[in-house]
Amino acid sequence: MRGRGFDLAGNGSSVRTELLAGATTFLTMAYIVFVNPDILGAAGMDKGAVFVATCLAAALGSALMGLLANWPIGLAPGMGLNAFFAFTVVGTMGYPWPQALGLVFLSGCLFVLLTLTGARRWLVDGIPLSLRSGIAAGIGLFLAFIGLQGAGLVVDSPATLVTLGDLHKAEPLLALAGLVLIGILDALRVRGAILIGILAVTAAGLALGKVHYAGLLAWPPSLAPTFLKLDIAGALTQHGGVAALLHVLLVFLLVEMFDATGTLAGVAQRAGLLDRPDQRKRFDRALVADSTAILAGSLLGTSSTTAYVESAAGVQAGGRTGLTALTVAALFLLALLFSPLAAMVPAYATAPALIYVAGLMLRELVHLDWSDVTEAMPASLAALGMPFTYSIANGLALGFVSYALLKLGTGRWRGVHVATWVVAALFVLRYAL
Repeated sequence: MRGRGFDLAGNGSSVRTELLAGATTFLTMAYIVFVNPDILGAAGMDKGAVFVATCLAAALGSALMGLLANWPIGLAPGMGLNAFFAFTVVGTMGYPWPQALGLVFLSGCLFVLLTLTGARRWLVDGIPLSLRSGIAAGIGLFLAFIGLQGAGLVVDSPATLVTLGDLHKAEPLLALAGLVLIGILDALRVRGAILIGILAVTAAGLALGKVHYAGLLAWPPSLAPTFLKLDIAGALTQHGGVAALLHVLLVFLLVEMFDATGTLAGVAQRAGLLDRPDQRKRFDRALVADSTAILAGSLLGTSSTTAYVESAAGVQAGGRTGLTALTVAALFLLALLFSPLAAMVPAYATAPALIYVAGLMLRELVHLDWSDVTEAMPASLAALGMPFTYSIANGLALGFVSYALLKLGTGRWRGVHVATWVVAALFVLRYAL
């Protein structure tokens, strides 16, 4: 295996380096095969089928990235997007999960169209940095709230809505221990810290009799319960009509664009893949690969697929070409054999992963100019609105609409990009109708 098609020599890499980088990236993002079935299972989807769909979507998306763009970036169903799918689109808005998959497919079609026409870059460039930072932090807070609930650390209260859970129970204590373990391992730069934390909590639960042992290896479960089960026609005709449809598609598109585009640009910049004109052309191919993967994921039976910022770990290990991404794809296919292990992992074992990823997302707030109220207030409203209304969509609406109103009220409307006005107007239209 010489890797000539990946131009290893021209990128200053080798087959061994690329394989090690791929394994490193896989270890840092493999937690999704345990977390995604748990989250989408809350929407009524078959967890075994979602496990298979997650592995296949990650493998296919990563392979597309490696072959089309020759970039060392792994793809998988995105955190935040899966939570919006399960808890807002299905849980709050009442879409059955097949219709929600139909909406993911439709958003993927729009995403591909925006990518091919160049409108994707126009939209991303038109959204202010403050709002992008607030949105990322808000999604983190939303994930943290879900994780704290799953761990039993936060429970409902008639008096205060939420309160601290019972710390005399094993589950919340195990979740806290897992969170601390992940933090220690990550601080020590141990690859796969989140994955190790999930497995360690599961093993502790097994030792305490809280988890039933079901084996480690087996043939993958059937994909039939989710494969091609998307209901596009139902998504277009039910549950609130055109306004609700536009609302969901807008949120999917916004989160997909900010998450994937920012990750692709950031990781590629770190890898030195945007230095030359010929390298920058591959950025467009990477955008096509990432948007096409969303369509594939919806057909398989999972929420939107996106580029993973954890790919930076593989870049740090020396990955510079698509061979790294293909290695990630191969390892996700190998993970299909570990379905019994995935089925054993309880919610309080995946909760530390959610909380820890949430904490990492909160660092986006450092980019805010807190001295400018017209920038800081909308970002804060977006961030706070997501967990406190239990909806990423509501947080986005609060952020965009307040941003537009504040800029208009202070006479600074001329500096607002057209894209921001359009998004704010769409949210106003949605809630007005």
